[in-house]
Amino acid sequence: MSNISPIPSLFSTPGKIAVVTGGSRGLGLHAATALLLSGCSKVYITSRKAAACEEAVAALNATKGITGKAISIPADISKPEEITRLVKEIEKDTNHVDILIANAGATWGAPYGSWKKEYWDKVMTLNVTSVFMLVQEMTPLLAKNATIADPSRVITTASVAGIKGFSTGPNATYSYSASKAAVIHVTKHLAVTLGPKRILCNSIAPGFFPSKMANALIDIYGGTDQLAKQNLNGRLGLEDDFAGTVVFLSSKASSHVNGVVIPLDGGGHLVGDIFKPDEDAPKSKL
Repeated sequence: MSNISPIPSLFSTPGKIAVVTGGSRGLGLHAATALLLSGCSKVYITSRKAAACEEAVAALNATKGITGKAISIPADISKPEEITRLVKEIEKDTNHVDILIANAGATWGAPYGSWKKEYWDKVMTLNVTSVFMLVQEMTPLLAKNATIADPSRVITTASVAGIKGFSTGPNATYSYSASKAAVIHVTKHLAVTLGPKRILCNSIAPGFFPSKMANALIDIYGGTDQLAKQNLNGRLGLEDDFAGTVVFLSSKASSHVNGVVIPLDGGGHLVGDIFKPDEDAPKSKL
């Protein structure tokens, strides 16, 4: 007789407590929604803008099928003191965290030759430094209830840009690609460090998913329909694609998965730089 657990219980997060950075919109909001729908009792949403956090939390708590609670804690995690404050605010309400989704990020586009240090630093600080510092400060909370049978999780949002680097032309995103490559490597390093503490660390590397941050770049590369035609899977990313991957990496189904990166781009990373920018597109700082 097989000892496999019932399939629904393999892909759920009953009673878990999660934190999602950049959780008020886009992929972060998809992650928060998925975690609540899969059974989390509490999901703390954080982003720079308090109003956006409150709006997201109100919508989540009114969503049919959600029995847990979304909680807003606005914070600018690009600042070390704000990371410390965020963790202290969480500790006022719980003595442990089971899942951390390090999703907050930024990008910047400019032609080669016109880059300034502040363009580079802004992206690297939020996309790399703040991820490492946040995980470091959250480790005691993540380790509190973690066991071999039921490990805690850290999931970082990387990008296929960090796997192959693809942006050229007037809106080239050099710092974004470099930062996402760094996030992937930092996550693997954290997996080695935190695995013995029963904290699993993995990355998701999305391709193009329509969102406020990505839409400008999508337009530069020809628009949604054009990019969908060029994709091996015939479309761009959908909410369910990211949500399902987050639930998998947060649930019992992935309790022996550590230090991996999951490209979420329909296979586009396998065929090189197939997306070509429109050289006549207006220059924009993303």
